Amino acid sequence: MATVFTHIGLPVDDLDRSIAWYEAHTPLTLRDRDTFPGLGEVAAMAEDDESAYIGLVQSDQDKAATPMLVGNPIAHIGIELADRAAVDAAAERGREAGCLRFGPVELPKVGYFCFLDDPDGNQVEVGVGQSQSASRRLRGLD
Repeated sequence: MATVFTHIGLPVDDLDRSIAWYEAHTPLTLRDRDTFPGLGEVAAMAEDDESAYIGLVQSDQDKAATPMLVGNPIAHIGIELADRAAVDAAAERGREAGCLRFGPVELPKVGYFCFLDDPDGNQVEVGVGQSQSASRRLRGLD
C-alpha cells in the first residue's frame, strides 16, 4: 500500500458554525459527519471523496477549542482555488464576513493569495499558483 497524506484535524467550538464557514469561504464541503464517544463529533470537509480532508472536531469534553494555528504567523492551511477571480471573490466574502486577515497579494514564487480567519482563529490561505505542480514550476523544479 502506498503512503499518502489523508487529513488534518482541527478543534472547533461550534461544529455547525465551522462547517458553514468552510463551505462559504473555501471549496470544501461536508463529506461525512460522525460522533465518537469520548472524542466528540467530527466533520470531514473535502473537495471530493478522494481528496485529503480537514477533520473538524467538536470535543464532547467540557472545554473550549484551542486553535492549533493561532499565535504562529506562519502556521496555516493552504487551499488552491481555480483562478485570481476566485481569490478576489473569496477575499471579498471574507471582508464582508469580517474574517479577511489580509490580501489578496501577489508574491514572486508564491502566487496570488489572501488569508482568512476561521471561526476558531485558525488561518486559512486561499490562493492560486500554489498547487504542487504550480509550486514546482515557480521554483524552477519542472
